[in-house]
Amino acid sequence: MSLTYANMPLDRCSNQRKNKRWLVSEFNHQDTLFCIINDGMGLFSHDDSFTPIYLSKSQLDSVSIDSCIYLGKGAESEGTTSVRSLFTVNFEKLRFSAQEELLNLGQWINLREATPNLTVIDASIQALAKALDYWHTTHQYCGKCGNLSKSVEAGHARRCTECRNMSFPRTDPAVIMLVEHMFPDGIARCLLGRQASWPKGMYSTLAGFVDPGETLEEAVIREVSEETAVVVENPQYITSQPWPFPASVMLGFTAVATSTTIDISKDDIDDCQWFSREQLAGFYAGTQPPNKTENNDEKNSEKQEYRIGSGDSISSYLITAWKNKEIGHY
Repeated sequence: MSLTYANMPLDRCSNQRKNKRWLVSEFNHQDTLFCIINDGMGLFSHDDSFTPIYLSKSQLDSVSIDSCIYLGKGAESEGTTSVRSLFTVNFEKLRFSAQEELLNLGQWINLREATPNLTVIDASIQALAKALDYWHTTHQYCGKCGNLSKSVEAGHARRCTECRNMSFPRTDPAVIMLVEHMFPDGIARCLLGRQASWPKGMYSTLAGFVDPGETLEEAVIREVSEETAVVVENPQYITSQPWPFPASVMLGFTAVATSTTIDISKDDIDDCQWFSREQLAGFYAGTQPPNKTENNDEKNSEKQEYRIGSGDSISSYLITAWKNKEIGHY
């Protein structure tokens, strides 16, 4: 299984992008393309294919290099074949005339809505553009003295206009864990929970942000205990995923439970249960259940339907991998 948003094809050119002459050359190159972000949304084709739209500089003659963020070089995807470099720019930084023209070219779509139709490369590029744009939008002022800050280093840093304090793109680490236990009946089960706001029957792995001064393993143990009162040990790192919703990196773990009694009274979880692999085999992914046959409509209407999140999340990855015995101790 391949994690969504984790297939970055771009060379970020960390050293070259600090060279103003090099950056200007890339900005003005005829093959360079631009990804537009508008209030966290990307620009996609009007049809149902949701093809991402990348624009040339000639299509954005009003754009300035200081308003752009350099993403990288060398993408190879349906919309960016043979691109020399790729930049992103916020819609609000464009002239009104250019904004009007964009409305005729495509539509603004949330990334998670468009993701099922994107290549793994385009999904990763759009995620990077969204993440960097969000950071600039929410960090306009210096966190040290409160004065206005300015984008520098091709958009990969901000410098305060007064105290000269430098700040860099923020990514919040969050642990997400598949907790398992071998029960006395000889059946291994995993611990899944749900929020009241989620679609009916949807369950996910537990997750939470890492606190300052805390290791990732300590965060796994603490979060499970806080949310469910279940005690776990032996957290084992599995994989990670960029998650720009709005600014996280998800760090996937497994952990073994040493207790099984669930108490969610001290947290905001709506429900939490232990599920076997056999039960997980009856789960479906996404928001829509499989088509029901006419003869089974009455039977199915009385049966509790369970689901996991859409396939773009690391939660779905961990649950599916555990169900298939690709991860875990049991």
